[in-house]
Amino acid sequence: MNRRQFVSAMAASAALCARIPRAFAQSIDLVIKGGRVIDPSVGLDAVRDIAIAGGRIVAVEPSIAGGADVIDARGKIVAPGLIDIHSHAARSKDGPPLSLQDGVTGWVDAGTGGADNMDEVAAVARGAPQIGRVLVNIARTGVISPGGELHDITRADVTLARGTISRHRDVVVGVKARLSNDVADVNDLEALRRAQEAASAFNLPVMIHVGQSYSPLRSILALLKRGDIVTHMYAPALNGILDEKGRLYPDVAAARRRGVLFDFGNGVNGHFNWDVVERTMKQGFWPDTLSTDWSVSSKTTGVVDFPNVMSKFLMFGMSVSQVIACGTVNAARVFPAFDDRGTLNVGAPADVAIMELREGSFEFVDNYKGMRTGKQRLFPVMTVLNGKKIAPRA
Repeated sequence: MNRRQFVSAMAASAALCARIPRAFAQSIDLVIKGGRVIDPSVGLDAVRDIAIAGGRIVAVEPSIAGGADVIDARGKIVAPGLIDIHSHAARSKDGPPLSLQDGVTGWVDAGTGGADNMDEVAAVARGAPQIGRVLVNIARTGVISPGGELHDITRADVTLARGTISRHRDVVVGVKARLSNDVADVNDLEALRRAQEAASAFNLPVMIHVGQSYSPLRSILALLKRGDIVTHMYAPALNGILDEKGRLYPDVAAARRRGVLFDFGNGVNGHFNWDVVERTMKQGFWPDTLSTDWSVSSKTTGVVDFPNVMSKFLMFGMSVSQVIACGTVNAARVFPAFDDRGTLNVGAPADVAIMELREGSFEFVDNYKGMRTGKQRLFPVMTVLNGKKIAPRA
């Protein structure tokens, strides 16, 4: 079932379940009561109750009685489970359960594994409590940091990458190429060509990591197709998305018009500074998706967690609903594996992120130790996965 069919079916289910019969209410497993439900997939932002049975959403109503268990969500935001399309959760078997406690009910590991180590990475994805998928690094080694995996272009072996994709087709959803100068230097364009060649046999997208690349960004963008993803979109010069006068390159806007997607990708080293974010967003070039570049050490960095990353964009004029969309329904549309996720519509898997939006003074850091102070920050409170409550992180 594709996403359009799924949404149509869910709309029909919603009409049928507009009122829950008293007898059916006895079978409800969990009710999330009184939260501010924000579901951008259906344009909902209102106080609602959510009923869950058999691991699925069965009703979203102003008031729902019954349920074997109840979560009091008054004063909290109730959103679809978060989908992080640029993570490194599969570096360790501890990654997926830790990210789940932050509200992440789906993730894509972006290039940790290449042909040489994909067996281990894929095993983590298959064993994760939530849905985990992976991008095969075009470099057979996977990520080498520090050092960079594409200084030796022979590591970008198309035959090996294709064999790896074929062997792990159940979890592989694309190909990753890191093209920054400290990873690929003069090999950036050739590495991207090889990534496209590997992906084309399976009709998969390519995600590219940009920032301070050897080649101009316009040369890189010319090699991207509809559905490909540019992550670290706000990386500063050299060869970022802004010219020397701070204006968005026309090639960048043209790439979006032809279907190339632009992802934030917080990370920790060289991927964004506040000036680029501010200048670009003032020109109306907002992210399609927000992601973290997360790892098990992220709590000690400027990433912290996915809700913290989302909060940074509240400082630049995005609404709470818009940042949630970038981490839910927009992210779900990138990869077919998440077609039925990123929504709280009736019939969808009961994956829910409960967060608290606090008002105050909160410091946020970019990748260059630049500090900005925001007035709002989202904090993870509780996760529901397939209708089951997940204990929050201590």
